[in-house]
Amino acid sequence: MNSKVSFETLYETVGMVKRNSPSGPEHGFHENVELQIGLKNYNPQIQKRFKGSVLLQNIARPQLKVCVFGNQRHCDEARSIGVDFLDVEDLKILGCDKKYAKRLAKEYDEFLVSESLTKIVPRLLGPGLTNAGKFPTPLTHQESMRSKIDVISTSSLQMKKILCLNVTVGHVGMENEALTQNINLSIRFLVSLLKENWRNVRSLHIKTAMGQPQRIY
Repeated sequence: MNSKVSFETLYETVGMVKRNSPSGPEHGFHENVELQIGLKNYNPQIQKRFKGSVLLQNIARPQLKVCVFGNQRHCDEARSIGVDFLDVEDLKILGCDKKYAKRLAKEYDEFLVSESLTKIVPRLLGPGLTNAGKFPTPLTHQESMRSKIDVISTSSLQMKKILCLNVTVGHVGMENEALTQNINLSIRFLVSLLKENWRNVRSLHIKTAMGQPQRIY
């Protein structure tokens, strides 16, 4: 599908966004870069909502904070690679606090859950993670936990009740070419999800967490 935003325009805007970012190695952190999408001719109250993930060419969130809701085997694997985890007994105790899921959603970027626990976790924690758009991604024993985390450190889009979406496409520490590739792929993927493709796109902006948005469409 042809894009209405040229690679050259994206590359130039990426350079501008990075130059205006107050973060960098000297500050000890790199701001995330987001693609902001405004939609039109689309009623999320009536029309079918969409959700999807695209594997970007370059890891967008290398410092992704993940928590695993695991059975014994997955908890052991999480411990071995330095990933936070909670077992069923932990969830039973902590789930008694109705606000706990909301605090979890703020503390972690993503969640993984052992496939055998997918029906148990919502019952123990309630709708807090789902409402925050962070329902755990199932994990089987045939998959590598590290590889799974690398995949979800990419780009995901989920239509909610508003006509605006934000998706992390990288960070200012990335090379301009790599960041531009991620944005270009995310735009193409988004448009492919829309029923009327580009006719559903009202605007596209690129911004850092603390910076001003730069319009590209």
